[in-house]
Amino acid sequence: MVEGSMTQGAGQGPAVRTATLRDFRVPPYAQVPVQSGQPGHPEQSGRQGYGHEAANPSGHPGNAIPADEVPDGYTPTERDLPVIGPEGVTVQLHLAPDGAPAPGGPGPLYVVGDVHGYLNELLAALGEQGLIDSAGNWSAGNARLWFLGDFTDRGPDGIGVIDLVMRLSAEAAAAGGYCKALMGNHELLLLGAKRFGDTPVNSGAGTATFQAAWLLNGGQKTDMERLQDVHLQWMSRLDAVVEEDGHLLMHSDTTAYLDYGSSIDDVNDTVHQILTRNDADECWDVFRKLTKRFAFRDEGGPEAVQELLSTYGGNRIVHGHSPIPYLLGEVGTEDASDGEGGGPVVEGPHVYADGLAIAMDGGVTMAGKLLVVRLPLAN
Repeated sequence: MVEGSMTQGAGQGPAVRTATLRDFRVPPYAQVPVQSGQPGHPEQSGRQGYGHEAANPSGHPGNAIPADEVPDGYTPTERDLPVIGPEGVTVQLHLAPDGAPAPGGPGPLYVVGDVHGYLNELLAALGEQGLIDSAGNWSAGNARLWFLGDFTDRGPDGIGVIDLVMRLSAEAAAAGGYCKALMGNHELLLLGAKRFGDTPVNSGAGTATFQAAWLLNGGQKTDMERLQDVHLQWMSRLDAVVEEDGHLLMHSDTTAYLDYGSSIDDVNDTVHQILTRNDADECWDVFRKLTKRFAFRDEGGPEAVQELLSTYGGNRIVHGHSPIPYLLGEVGTEDASDGEGGGPVVEGPHVYADGLAIAMDGGVTMAGKLLVVRLPLAN
C-alpha cells in the first residue's frame, strides 16, 4: 500500500505533496529510453533495442533523477522512496513496513544476470518477461526482481543501466513489488577507480591501482564521465548476499563471503563498513576476494555450496560473475557477434553442482545471452 504526505514551509524549497498510488506519475523523462547516438550517449552495440523509438529529453534512459534535483540520501533499497515528480514536486512514497503482507502475498521472483552496460539487451530481456512495457516502465505489479550485480564495464552504457535499475526500484515499489540489486565486483571496481584513482594498493602480487584495474577490466570512460554522486551512494549501499524463497543470491561463485561474517547481516554490514572507512587497501581486498570464481564447478563444488548454504541459509545458490561458457569450457571471444562462428550458445541458466547452484551470467559481453529468469527453476 502506498500513502503520501505533503509538507512545505517558507523558504524550504520545493513542495512535497500528498500522493496516493493513483496520483503517482513517473516523470516524462523517466519513461522512454534514449535513442542510440544522441549527444552525450555512447553508441550501442548494434543489437536490436527495446522501446527506443521515442526521444528522451533527459539525455539517457532510466534517468529519473536530474543532476540538480537529487534527493538527499536517495537509495532505492530504503522503505521510504523520495521520487522527483512533475514540476519539481517531491513525492514521498511511504510503503508498508517490512513484514506487512502485500495483498495476495508476494509476487513471482525473478533474477537478472550480469548486464555489463548492455542496456538495449536488458530492456529487451525484461520486456520478454513482462516486467516492463514498451516504454521501459515497470509493468509487473507486485513481482520481485533481483539484479545479481555487474552493471557497468565492457558494454556501452553502464550508467544508463544503473539509472534504469534505480528508476524501476521506485516504480516497482509504487506498484507493490520491488526491484533490488546486489553488489558485484565491478561495482567495487568502479567505486575504487572513482575514489582512489592511481593510489597504489597492495594487490598481493605487487603494487596495483584501482584505475589501472578498472581500465584493464573493460572500464568505459563515458561511464566515468557520467558518474554522479547518486550513483556512488547507490552502489556503496548495495548488499552482497540475500536469501529469497530458499535461494541464496550472491554475485560471485566463491566461498570468500565466509571471510566477512557467519550470517547474511554480518556479511553485508562488514562490507558496508569497509566501504565507509574508505581505505584503499581494505576496499581492494574486498574487490580481490569477490573476483574469485569457479568454487562450485569442480569435484568439490557441491561441498562448497553446502558450506555456504549451511552458514547463510537457503537450499540453492544463484549467482552471476562467471560466464556460463567459461563454466562449460566453451570459451568464446569478446568480439564474436550473433550468428557468427566462435560465439557461445547460451539458452538459459546453468544448473550444476548436483543441482545446488544456478549460474546466471549468460556471457552477454561475448555475444551470449543476457538472462532474466523466474525462480524456482527445475533441474
